[in-house]
Amino acid sequence: MIPTSEIIKAETYQGYLDLVPEKDFRNAIRKNKRQFLKLLERIPRKRHDYAYAEGKWTLRELLQHIIDCERVFAYRALRLGRMDATPLASFDEQAWGAHSGGAQRRWKDLVAEFRAVRESTEYLLEGMSDEQLRFVGLANGRTQNAFTIAYLIPGHVRHHMNIILERYL
Repeated sequence: MIPTSEIIKAETYQGYLDLVPEKDFRNAIRKNKRQFLKLLERIPRKRHDYAYAEGKWTLRELLQHIIDCERVFAYRALRLGRMDATPLASFDEQAWGAHSGGAQRRWKDLVAEFRAVRESTEYLLEGMSDEQLRFVGLANGRTQNAFTIAYLIPGHVRHHMNIILERYL
C-alpha cells in the first residue's frame, strides 16, 4: 500500500484531498459511495429541480456534474496508470453543465448512472499496481498520478455532499 504522504499536492484541488481522512483510497472510495447514495436517497423529489440561487445548478444538474467529473478523473487515472505521458487537457465544467441535459434526466437514472460509474472507477483503481498508481504525468497543466486521483474522486463528491447539506436541503 502506498502511503498517503505520496499524494501530489496542488492548490487547485487540495480542498478536495483534505476531505478524505482515510489512509487507504479503496476504503475512501467505497465509504464515499455508500454515504453519497444514502444522501441521495434522503433528497425529497420536490428538491430534485431546486437550485439554491440564480445561476446555480439544480440537484439533477449537480448530480450530472459529479458523474461527468468522475468519468474525467477516471479517464485521467486510466491514462496515467497505463504510463501514458501525453499531457491531459483540462475541461470546462461550466460549459459541460450547460450542455449536459442533466435537468431533463430522471432522478433514478442519474442515481443508477452514478452507481455504475463509481463501480467502474473502483474496478479500475483497484486493478492498478503501485507502480501504475505512482506514475506521474500532466493533467490540466499540473503534475498528477492515479494515486492522487484515487483520493481526489471521493474528495470531490464529499465537497458536493457538503454543499447539498448546507445549501440544498
